[in-house]
Amino acid sequence: MRFPFPLLALAVFAVSPATFAAEPARLPRDHLLLRHDATGTTVPVRTPADWQQRRAEIVRAMEAMMGPLPTPAKRAPLDVRVDEETDCGTYVRRRISYQSEPGNRVPAFLCLPKAALAPQVNRQFAGVLCLHETDNSVGAGVNVGLGAKNKRAYTSELAARGFVTIAPNYPLLAGYAPDLRALGYASGTMKAIWDNIRALDVLESLPFVKPGAFGAIGHSLGGHNSIFTAVFEPRIVAVVSSCGLDSFLDYAGGDPKLWGPGIAWSQERYIPRLAAYAGRLAEIPFDLHEVIGALAPRPVFLSAPLQDKNFRWDSVDRIAAAAREVYTLYRASARLTVAHPASAHDFPDAERETAYRLLDSVLK
Repeated sequence: MRFPFPLLALAVFAVSPATFAAEPARLPRDHLLLRHDATGTTVPVRTPADWQQRRAEIVRAMEAMMGPLPTPAKRAPLDVRVDEETDCGTYVRRRISYQSEPGNRVPAFLCLPKAALAPQVNRQFAGVLCLHETDNSVGAGVNVGLGAKNKRAYTSELAARGFVTIAPNYPLLAGYAPDLRALGYASGTMKAIWDNIRALDVLESLPFVKPGAFGAIGHSLGGHNSIFTAVFEPRIVAVVSSCGLDSFLDYAGGDPKLWGPGIAWSQERYIPRLAAYAGRLAEIPFDLHEVIGALAPRPVFLSAPLQDKNFRWDSVDRIAAAAREVYTLYRASARLTVAHPASAHDFPDAERETAYRLLDSVLK
């Protein structure tokens, strides 16, 4: 199956929120086809152009919690360094680092199909950003098969299928410890988003990689990391999230013990400002309904296992139902798909294969 939509004109992702005299009331998370007009009055969303105004509000709300997306001034020379290279049969795995901004280097894995490295190669290969779960041992290594979890090796499995894949480490995990405050970040989430954007720059620096259109895939932490990054990065044209989300209202049943400073979503490496909303989760300025809606009309695949104790599968269904209103507005409802494997917090073989086929159909 191929998605013959235009590869997403940049105007679709323009962020130019209206300026209000006073902040208007939060719009509903489960009914996305409403927006604020220039006076702050709630009015219906009737066209994709109307939706861009609501989308701009969503982006603004995300930045209010995560901190602002860095400006292009942070785009330091990448200075990619190869620390180790391993022959993996059909592809080569490189342990690399790159400079994401002045004074900060990101450790990562880069997997290259051997066909891309052949002398006088005259074709380009699709690239995929691969994001890892919460792993404080090997970090991104879990997705190249260096950990003990054999259902997480999508970085290497995709390379074996002919994709060029890059897997950056997440901030404050597995020995990667950037000083977030010194670098000007309000959250580890926004730092990860910026590191991921620069990882795509690394892919685009390779002459054998197709520029301008990439996939993003992740499990758990990597699942919402991929979605958050795609909101801010229009080069990501297909997104896969396994066990990566539910509504803030549903997370851990809304247990207030998990919403204080320094715990769960409020940790420094995630979104510390969410701690202020303990006991009043409905007031958080954005939720995952809106984040998924902000990805329309790009293809998105969500895998939400029935036995996942981290994120509730029925909450994912409610999120998808809300976001599908936006996809329907774009006449693209089939591009948002949800699967419910009968597993725990895992990325089973069948769902990984579904994800790979989606990336094949969109990127190749």
